Amino acid sequence: MMADNRVLIYDTTLRDGAQAEGVTFSPVSKIHVAQMLDSFGVDYIEGGFAASNPKDMAFFRDIKKVKLKHAKIAAFGSTRRAGIAVEEDRGAQALLEADTEVCTIFGKSWLLHVEDVLKTTAEENLAMIEDTCRFLKSHGKEVIYDAEHFFDGYKDAPEYALKTLAAAKTGGADVLVLCDTNGGCLSHEVYEITSVVKKTFEMAVGAHTHNDSETGVANAMEAVRAGAVHVQGTINGFGERCGNCNLVSVVANLIRKTDKTCLVDPEQLKNLKAVSQFVNEQANLRDNQRAAYVGDSAFAHKAGMHVDGVRKVAVSFEHVPPDSVGNSRRILISELSGASNVMEKLLEMGLQNIDRKSPEIREILSKMEQMEQEGYVYESADASFKMLIKKVLKEHKNFFDLEGFRVIVEKRSKDEPCVSEASIKLKVDGETAFTVGEGDGPVDALNMALRRALSTFFPSIEGVQLADYRVNILDPDEATGARTRVQIESTDGSSNWGTVGVSENIIEASWEALVDGIEYKLFLEEEQD
Repeated sequence: MMADNRVLIYDTTLRDGAQAEGVTFSPVSKIHVAQMLDSFGVDYIEGGFAASNPKDMAFFRDIKKVKLKHAKIAAFGSTRRAGIAVEEDRGAQALLEADTEVCTIFGKSWLLHVEDVLKTTAEENLAMIEDTCRFLKSHGKEVIYDAEHFFDGYKDAPEYALKTLAAAKTGGADVLVLCDTNGGCLSHEVYEITSVVKKTFEMAVGAHTHNDSETGVANAMEAVRAGAVHVQGTINGFGERCGNCNLVSVVANLIRKTDKTCLVDPEQLKNLKAVSQFVNEQANLRDNQRAAYVGDSAFAHKAGMHVDGVRKVAVSFEHVPPDSVGNSRRILISELSGASNVMEKLLEMGLQNIDRKSPEIREILSKMEQMEQEGYVYESADASFKMLIKKVLKEHKNFFDLEGFRVIVEKRSKDEPCVSEASIKLKVDGETAFTVGEGDGPVDALNMALRRALSTFFPSIEGVQLADYRVNILDPDEATGARTRVQIESTDGSSNWGTVGVSENIIEASWEALVDGIEYKLFLEEEQD
C-alpha cells in the first residue's frame, strides 16, 4: 500500500515529450531513456501512442526484453470512437496488442470538445469513457484515465466535467488524472478544482499540466498540495507548444521542499543533472543553461556581494545545496566582480595563501578591467581567466613556443567546396615540430594542426575537442576592420572549459582562444601529477 505522503511519478517524455518541435527519439534512444528513467526511480514510463505508428508499437515489443527494476510501462490511447462498440474499436484493440501492464486513455471533459470536435452527444461521451475503462479492466489492465481539458471543462460546465470522472470511476479506472491540456490555468484554479475533485471522489487523483502560461510545474505542485498523488510530465519539460510540466523540477521540489516522498530518494536525486543531460543528449538537443536545479547557471554567482555571501553562508544565495541535485557552484568573472570572485577562483586553483586585501588581488582585478576594456569577457571563459591569474602571479609557463603558422583557404572551382589547410611550426623543449592539418574551415584546420603538433609531446591532447565556437563583432562600425571576440568551449569528454581571444583578425583571435584551451588542459594535468 502506498504511503500517504508518496507521490507517483509518471513520465511521458517518450510520448508527449516527443511531440515537441525539434524533439525526436530513435528506437534505440527510446530504450535507453526508459532504462535511465527506471534506474532513476520513475514509477510509470509512457512508451507511446498504441495506435499511432509502428515505431511506438516496436518499443512496446522491444522493452519486454529489458529487465526493469521499478517502472511500469504504459501504452497511451483514447476512449472508443463514438457509435462504435469498444470491442470493435481499433484504438482499444491496439492498446491490448501493446501488451503493457498499464493502459492510459484520454477522454473529453469539456463540452466544447464533445460537441464541436468529436461531434457527438454528452451522453455518448460518458458511455465512451465508461465502456473503454471497463473493457481494459476486464483484460486485467491497470487503467489510468487522463481527463483531457478537465480544468477548462470544469470552468465551463462543472457538473458535466465531474460526470466524466464518475464515468471513468464506474468503468474501473484506477487513477483520475486532471489535465490542463491547453496550459492556460493559473495555480489557484488548479488547487481549487483539484480540491473539489478530491472531496467528490474517494480514489487516487493525478495531474497532467502544460506550460503555456509558464505555470506547468507550479500547477503540478498545487495539485499535489490539494491532494493529488500522481504527477505526469516530461524530463526537461519537453512537449507540445511550450512544453509539459518539467519532472526534473517537480521531483526536486517534492524531495527538497515538501514533506512528500517519491520513488526517487534523496541520494538518487544527486543524479538529477545527469538525467537531464542524458535525455537532452538522446534527443540531440543542447542543455538549457538556465534550467532550474540542473542548468549550468542554476548556481552561478556573478555579483561580488553574492559571491561574498555564498562563501560565508551558502544558503544566503542558494536555495538548495548544488551537489544535492548533481550540480555545482560556479563563480563568474565580469565587470561586476570584486575581490570575493577572484578569491573564489584562487581557491579553485589551490592558491590559498593569498589574502583578499593583498596587492596580488588588486593587480588581478586591474588586469581584468584592462582586458575587458579591450573586449575580453570571462563569464564563459573560466579557463582564460585562470590563465590570466597565472600570468599576473608569474606562475604561467609556456608549454611550447610558436615559430609561426599559415592558414590557406582555397576554392578550386565554383562547384567545389572550400578547402582549408593550416601548417604550424613550434618548439617544445628545444625540439621542433612542423605539422599540417585540414579542416572544415580555417579555425578547424588550425586546431587540427596544433593538436597534431603537440600530441607527440603531450598525448592527452588527442582527446581534446572543440565543443562550441562563437564569434562576436565588437565594433561593427569598423566593418571588415572590426575587432572580433572568439569564444571557444573545449572538452576532454569528462569536463568542459571555456576560453576567449580578441583581435582584428578572426584567425588570431581564434588562435589565442585555442592556445588558452590547450594550456589549461596541460596545467590541469601538471596539478594532478
